[in-house]
Amino acid sequence: MIRMQVQFDAAEAKALRRAASERGTSISAVVREAVDRCVLTQSEREAAVDRSLAVAGRYSSGSGDVSARHDEYFADSAEE
Repeated sequence: MIRMQVQFDAAEAKALRRAASERGTSISAVVREAVDRCVLTQSEREAAVDRSLAVAGRYSSGSGDVSARHDEYFADSAEE
């Protein structure tokens, strides 16, 4: 990611803090989401989706039951 500095007025900053708090995320994530929705063109969004879909199913855990037992696997890994 590229670091950028942006200045907001008090009302904008308050709204960003509130949105981040409500979503349980960072202000940076809220700003990135807004940029994705408002600035990126349709073709750029489609290209990002295409890149994401291109990796789906490319990797294997070696277990054939991960989709059915994912909660158990997660719990086991959290205990380790």
